[in-house]
Amino acid sequence: MVHINSIFNPNRLLLLVPAVLLTVLLWWGSVPRLFVQGETELIACVPARQGANVNISFIHSVQKTPVEEYLVVSDDLSELVLRSTRYHSFGVGLPFMASDGNFYQDGNDFVMDNMERHFSSLSLRTGVGTKLTVTIDGESYPLYEKFSPGYRVDIFTAPGIYYLKALLESSFKNF
Repeated sequence: MVHINSIFNPNRLLLLVPAVLLTVLLWWGSVPRLFVQGETELIACVPARQGANVNISFIHSVQKTPVEEYLVVSDDLSELVLRSTRYHSFGVGLPFMASDGNFYQDGNDFVMDNMERHFSSLSLRTGVGTKLTVTIDGESYPLYEKFSPGYRVDIFTAPGIYYLKALLESSFKNF
């Protein structure tokens, strides 16, 4: 017969607790996550899932009109795929060629659809009056409200361990 004290032996618990924590940490660290990483801080870290919506909206620096870019997380969770762009004036730096996708006008908007451009990461910078905002599955991050013009923001997928690494690095900066 097994005695209850042998199951809850303090020496066994000392080994079991770290083993369980390490197992959970290794599992969590291997799960892909979608990161919005600023120069000085982690802005967002959410589970990456196939087809997760990542929208980028801003005011075009030349045209001074709104632009929305619609991306998704790829099926293999390794990159972002630009599906379409919607903009409100036709001009410099905006897609319009047949090779860019399917171009059409929707009311007062111009849309380039079926673009299928793949990015391992995106680097953005806040600008004066650009109102740069990143939205992930409905959760908005108005970067222009928090960061000064020129602040760099990267969007990418990576294993969750990247988050732990960033967290540890930021914890030890002031050490």
